[in-house]
Amino acid sequence: MRWLFLSAGVALVAIAFAAATRVADTREGLISEVITLLAGLVGISLILYGLFANTRPSGTTLQAAGPARQENQQTVPTANALVVGGGGIALAVVLLTGLAISGGVLWAGLGLILLLPMVAGSAYLCVRFVRSPERDWTIDLRRLISRKEP
Repeated sequence: MRWLFLSAGVALVAIAFAAATRVADTREGLISEVITLLAGLVGISLILYGLFANTRPSGTTLQAAGPARQENQQTVPTANALVVGGGGIALAVVLLTGLAISGGVLWAGLGLILLLPMVAGSAYLCVRFVRSPERDWTIDLRRLISRKEP
């Protein structure tokens, strides 16, 4: 089912690129612009859903989630959190720099507002790793890209 969402998303993004070639200052061009925007939005949404959707049903209840949360707080953070957090901050800096160069300071400010949740989450991962009394400096790439919980 995930491959269906991924392929539909890629097809819609391809349609968006094809429609972008026909954008002009005419009625047909405006229709192409609307198709470009909507197909791109839905296509990217389907791609993200296909990549990150949880495929297995969750069997936890509210009562069962309590002990699992306490167990996660006792685990030692690995350098995976530092890698993901640092990567998120680096990506935000690259995106904001591109916005500042191409669009100016106001567009960079708007981009910062939109990227603020990602920057906050990335900074939280880095600070949590640094402030932890015990750290595990191993980076496990299989754990970073796997769908299974530890």
